[in-house]
Amino acid sequence: MRFIVSTSTLLKHLQTVNGASSSSTVLPILENFLFEIKEGNLTISATDLQTSMTTSLAVESKEGGKVAVPARILLDTLKTLPDQPISFNIDDSTFSIEISAGDGKYKLSGENGDDFPKIPVVENASSVNLPASVLTEAITKTIFAVSSDELRPAMTGVFCQLSEQYITFVATDAHKLVRYRRMDSKADKSSSFILPKKALTLLKAALPSTDINVSVDYNATSAFFKFENINLVCRLIDERYPDYEAVIPANNPNKLVIDRALFLNTLRRVVIFANKTTHQVRLKINGSELNISSEDLDFANEAHERLSCQYEGEDLEIGFNAKFLIEMLSNLSGEEVTLELSSPNRAGLLIPQTNNENEDVLMLVMPVMLNNYN
Repeated sequence: MRFIVSTSTLLKHLQTVNGASSSSTVLPILENFLFEIKEGNLTISATDLQTSMTTSLAVESKEGGKVAVPARILLDTLKTLPDQPISFNIDDSTFSIEISAGDGKYKLSGENGDDFPKIPVVENASSVNLPASVLTEAITKTIFAVSSDELRPAMTGVFCQLSEQYITFVATDAHKLVRYRRMDSKADKSSSFILPKKALTLLKAALPSTDINVSVDYNATSAFFKFENINLVCRLIDERYPDYEAVIPANNPNKLVIDRALFLNTLRRVVIFANKTTHQVRLKINGSELNISSEDLDFANEAHERLSCQYEGEDLEIGFNAKFLIEMLSNLSGEEVTLELSSPNRAGLLIPQTNNENEDVLMLVMPVMLNNYN
């Protein structure tokens, strides 16, 4: 088996799918890319058994075949080569690979492509089409709130709810929650599933900036994303997602409207002086004045800043983990945000003042108990 391809084109495709490969000691073949050639087309696959990704490109080749190629050594080699044609010669009996590039020759041992795990195919699937920009925005707005707690597997992914009116994406780690809803995307029938974080991270990196349509097929066990020459398949998290609507407080009489960038930068400064474990900041709201303070008693550090804001409601003092607020404000857009509060021990809601007409974003953050009210 022999083929010729440009180094930069091959490297770009390999880097797209490389995140799906695994450094598994149990199954060493997962450390390889699967190269398959048919009619002058090279399909490259990578998998960790949970997530699989394939991409295809045209190459110069008169024959077909397949081989598993060690991922790390191939990537490291291509990164150091200039953009030039590179030829691969594969011995079909021993699977040894000889690479020729310019004046260089490199040999490495591949493995039988038949031993590579089969990439799942779509069976009994329902489908929905989503613009790439919608998917990118949904992943960006939710993925930071996904939990890393393996004891609560449902929360380690993003919950997708499809309906005939809109599509909702939800992520939570029990301290913060994001609900991102698109009014301009809908499905033919209602369904829901949980997408794992790794697959969404790979998908976001691979999605193009041009607004193409992404075909999403899903069945009881897997989701399949298809766009341009890329296919991504992931196993769904087979768990029941918590009832997130139940934790969103409905009645929040205290509403604070503030400049998002100003609030964000103030928190970034004030948290420097907070306790390094709790990152606790205190928000004290009197009339149209917001006082943000933090202290670290162990080192006698403290910070106080005063901001002007628009506020409707009773004077209030509430504590939050500043890291969570910073993450949320960084992932919101728009000039101003509304912070809706009810009492010091109830969750606060962060909502952009001006939502895009097609999207509805709501972020929830749990308060932390203040040790003393002064």
